[in-house]
Amino acid sequence: ALEPDFLEANSNLGHLLAETGRLDEAAESYKRALSCDPNYMSAEIRLIHVQQQMCDWSHPEDFLSSLDALTDVPIVSTFNLLSMIDSPSHHQKFSRKWAESEYGSIQALPLAKLSSKKRLRVGYFSSDMHDHATLFLMAGLLREHDKSKFDIYVYSYGRVRKSEWRRRAEKDATSFIDVSDMSDSDIVSLAREHELDIAIDVNGYTKNTRSRLFAYRMAPIQINYLGYPSTMGADFIDYIIGDNIIIPDEQREFYCEKIIYMPHCYQPNDEARSIAETVTSRSDFSLPEDGFVFCCFNNNLKISPKEYNIWMRIMKQIDNSVLWLLGANQWAEQNLKREAEARSISSERIIFAHKVPLEEHLARHKHADLFLDTFNYNAHTTASDALWAGLPVVTKQGKQFSARVAASLLHAAGLGALVAETESEYENLIVSLARDRTGLAGIKQTLLETRKSCALFDTVSYTRQFEAGLKKAYQHHRNGKAPADIYIKDA
Repeated sequence: ALEPDFLEANSNLGHLLAETGRLDEAAESYKRALSCDPNYMSAEIRLIHVQQQMCDWSHPEDFLSSLDALTDVPIVSTFNLLSMIDSPSHHQKFSRKWAESEYGSIQALPLAKLSSKKRLRVGYFSSDMHDHATLFLMAGLLREHDKSKFDIYVYSYGRVRKSEWRRRAEKDATSFIDVSDMSDSDIVSLAREHELDIAIDVNGYTKNTRSRLFAYRMAPIQINYLGYPSTMGADFIDYIIGDNIIIPDEQREFYCEKIIYMPHCYQPNDEARSIAETVTSRSDFSLPEDGFVFCCFNNNLKISPKEYNIWMRIMKQIDNSVLWLLGANQWAEQNLKREAEARSISSERIIFAHKVPLEEHLARHKHADLFLDTFNYNAHTTASDALWAGLPVVTKQGKQFSARVAASLLHAAGLGALVAETESEYENLIVSLARDRTGLAGIKQTLLETRKSCALFDTVSYTRQFEAGLKKAYQHHRNGKAPADIYIKDA
């Protein structure tokens, strides 16, 4: 009220409104900030991110070209960029700038010399040790770690402190410590008291990050893993977990970390996840009993006009088809229905699924025929969910880490034929599958028969391979060598 043109105040108000789910008001706050300074890139990135959450595609589409024209890389939240552009070179530049700005003034503390211990001490640092997509993936890894060779420390700084998945993690870790109320310096001191050999940042630059802890150097080996699908651009992160599909040779230069290449897929999965034995019909979810159900349970912010245009064209070709999407918020639902009408598709053919417990969510996949992936930011956990539930996924392989995850998952599941290289190939593949019900049914049957034996869901083998990567990185350090790319062979 006193100073309506206060740039930072308007931008910070936008952050708060976005955090509390008032997305439309957040967008207006960012617009007010930009009216004060049209070149305030941080507010523009945040505005686009909020608009993506609402599936409001009114922002100019020449955003990438505006980034290309920048001579001075601005300081912006890099995670928000992943769904906006498919450019590993841009993400590297922005991540380096972010790391320099946020952590460049921190002096790493000297580490004590490694002592010889019977078991390697590995610390996972995360805000998501509860009913969260990250823990859904990691639960099997924590359970299957060889406790005769590894001491597993989990440092949880999330605000959710009680859940069934959290209780499992507490049981499976050697030591599970809630550090959510501790200062950075106290967490660093505690980790150093534990004499960790390897510290793993499971958040990276995602929501609730505390990557600042790693700038102080909590262990001689520090790894970017799972949560943040890109380079962190920070000199205090030694390795990133990847695979040859996620980070192909032609994109290697855009990752500042050395890479631990897993033999099949970088992503862990839990073969013990249960699927609810529900007795439901399509009508229980407002789906047509005899129609073709395309689905995409990705976060709505991953959907852009590029995918939506293709989906609507496909629906015109497949009679009595519907599109089953995740219902994230009221604005996204309204906008997606309106955008369908604008493309001559009845809004009644856009159907939304709302949040249910994980076991029930997995069970409802049986009512879909085909999962359609998004481009810049693929289905990650949602693709694994679909495949575990027996639902085929069609993806288009992009350039950056986040745009190649579904391709990695599909190859590890033995379904590489469902990976397209171009938008037209993606569209044609989906149409051909939808028209060949017998062929699609065969793919589903094969997936159901092989899912427990394929590399993607072999939790024990994945864990042994992951541990082999950790041991190689540790031995490299013990031998006095600088971090270097590590290739793990299939056991």
